[in-house]
Amino acid sequence: MLWSLLKLLFFVSAVAALALGAAALSESGSVFSVTAGGYEFLIGPLQVALLALVLALLMWLSLVTLGFLGAILRFLTGDETALSRYFSRNKERKGLAALSDSLIALASGEPRLALSRASKAAKFLDRPELTTLLIAQAAEQAGDRGRATQAYMDLIGDDKTRFVGVRGLMLQKIEDGDTETALKLAQKAYALRPRHAQTQDVLLELQSTQADWKGARATLVSKLKSGLLPRDVYRRRDAIMALQEASVLVADGSSIEEREAAIEANKLSPDLIPAAVMAARHYIGKSDSKNATRVLKKAWEARPHPDLAVAFADITPDETPNDRLKRFKLLSAAHPNDDETLMLMAELNIANEDFPAARRTLGDTATRHPTTRSLAIMAAIERGEGADDSVVRGWLTKALSASRGQQWCCDKCQSIHTQWQPNCQNCAAFDTLTWREPVQSTSPSPTQAELLPLLVGAPKSDMPSQSESVVPEVCITDVEDLARKVN
Repeated sequence: MLWSLLKLLFFVSAVAALALGAAALSESGSVFSVTAGGYEFLIGPLQVALLALVLALLMWLSLVTLGFLGAILRFLTGDETALSRYFSRNKERKGLAALSDSLIALASGEPRLALSRASKAAKFLDRPELTTLLIAQAAEQAGDRGRATQAYMDLIGDDKTRFVGVRGLMLQKIEDGDTETALKLAQKAYALRPRHAQTQDVLLELQSTQADWKGARATLVSKLKSGLLPRDVYRRRDAIMALQEASVLVADGSSIEEREAAIEANKLSPDLIPAAVMAARHYIGKSDSKNATRVLKKAWEARPHPDLAVAFADITPDETPNDRLKRFKLLSAAHPNDDETLMLMAELNIANEDFPAARRTLGDTATRHPTTRSLAIMAAIERGEGADDSVVRGWLTKALSASRGQQWCCDKCQSIHTQWQPNCQNCAAFDTLTWREPVQSTSPSPTQAELLPLLVGAPKSDMPSQSESVVPEVCITDVEDLARKVN
């Protein structure tokens, strides 16, 4: 190290002295006279400058030669690595320079140049964990997928870089849409580094996409133990996954296991509406109306929802409209002023043919918050009270252009879904569907809740009988049909 510093200082000093001398000679315009072997030579300023450059080059070569001779001398005196170190230092300097140029080019958005410099650095440096990774990154940005894939494969061969290689291939497969292969690579990356946050997230998303709910729940537990997930969020997502496990078992006909999973999901997150509905139907299947009522009432207290009302009606399917109206007061007591509650009770009164009570219950909902459902209810009330067709038609006209009301909306991409799902169908995000009113809604309504128990334009004798449900399966397909019947 000291020898290199001395060589550098000597070379810089010699060059500076020659440069200053040449500059002084040039300014004076003098001519040097040199006598050698009986001959006299006259040297002008330009020749002196050229001579100075030649001397500087000769000094540099002499220093390099001295360094090489020193390496040979050390080798002859017993230092077996002297020559290899001498040449290695030169290669390392070139390699580090190429590596630096590659990093700068990559940061500057010049992937082709970065790839070229990285390949050069790989020739001089014996650091594949650096150069191969840089080649992979540069090839990715340059669009050379084959070169990038080969680089990631090379990284897998080294224990120190295996995780990086597997992760790189995993991200490639995700970009290509090959989720099956991506899932296998994510599982391998997770096995290498189970506490890596991004790997946990990717694996969780892929497992949910592939409906591997058992594996997803195990990954979720690992994420909780790593301290990367709040406990309340964990309970919510675990409930969703338990619910999906139950749904899969439903499809397979495993009723006992399905019911147990449904109840588990409801216990984990009582406000999860699909879990509450499934758990309630489990109890209904066992003729356990008490527990079914308890589950639905607790879910309604968290958030009123039409699906909860449908399940609550199924507890006693053969009751009269009057009896149903009385029984539903137990459910509606939790949120008596909520729009969902007001519309539900108004529909129950319509089914009971008590139209004045339906009008009182609905109140100003249709004018304060006009939606397709609330306006259709007003049309039904007007029809039930014998109003002119023009009045009914007025409410239906408003309903045709009104908001659809609350729907399952993705908080990430804002897409609307007709039914709740664990993953958004548009962006595949997990647990992003919430029951709310979108800013703009032109999609079909997700429930049959706004379909009223009447046929607009039909005589009163065609009204639903006392034994029909408050929320019928199908009465009228849409408000457009209502409008056509009035016209």
